[in-house]
Amino acid sequence: MKIAALQMVSTGDLEQNLLQARGLLEQAAQQGAELVVLPEYFCLIGHRDADKLTIQEAFGSGPIQTFLADTARALGLWVVGGTLPLAASSPERVYNSALVFNPEGACVARYDKMHLFRYDNGVESYDESRVLDPGTHPTRFALPSRDGHVWQVGLSVCYDLRFAELYRGYAREGVDLLLVPSAFTHTTGQAHWEVLLRARAIENLAYVAAAAQGGEHPNGRRTWGQSMVIDPWGLILAQRAQGAGVVCADLDPHTLAKCRAQLPALQHRLL
Repeated sequence: MKIAALQMVSTGDLEQNLLQARGLLEQAAQQGAELVVLPEYFCLIGHRDADKLTIQEAFGSGPIQTFLADTARALGLWVVGGTLPLAASSPERVYNSALVFNPEGACVARYDKMHLFRYDNGVESYDESRVLDPGTHPTRFALPSRDGHVWQVGLSVCYDLRFAELYRGYAREGVDLLLVPSAFTHTTGQAHWEVLLRARAIENLAYVAAAAQGGEHPNGRRTWGQSMVIDPWGLILAQRAQGAGVVCADLDPHTLAKCRAQLPALQHRLL
């Protein structure tokens, strides 16, 4: 199965971001991708945390969800819209949600980001809990691909990457592809992005696809980028350093089975 991780440099203009996303989705479809993953906050990176509140949608309706459904249907793709703000406990709070649309345009899975990022080094300061409510449970879905394999896919978002127990839980449930739409800061990405992604692939003997924001945003924020696809042995199959673009790679169920047979670490778990 060919998968595409889309890298974007989103702005504070929703329509501009959707136009950029549509162009990248079309490129991925032209390259033969079946599953395409958009990055965290593909629809908006505003000047303030509260800007995302102005575009929040109720689950099941709204222009961003309509865009994702219509594009998936028009291009015949599985599309992971990771992420958009969905209504939460009050108008002043939202969930940071990844939605999965099948090629018929139906939403088949929803994951609300469980771990909320907080970081302060005296120069940069972030605290997602100011406007986000955390999700409460992992989400996985089944994707029957053209190669005849049914891929079990686990969803996560950005900061979740630091919590190995989430991915180990997916491994226990038989997941063989882990998705990580992200907007890592340049500081934390430079230090930890690649090593964490490769570790999640290696320890769970699973494919990993990470679609990232990558560049200088109009609000002054700088994101790390390096969107990539990694195989179950930890080999980077494809990646892109910075700037908007499409990162494509082929996932092979035989490679997955071979790695798990040669090194049956998942069968040796004690916990």
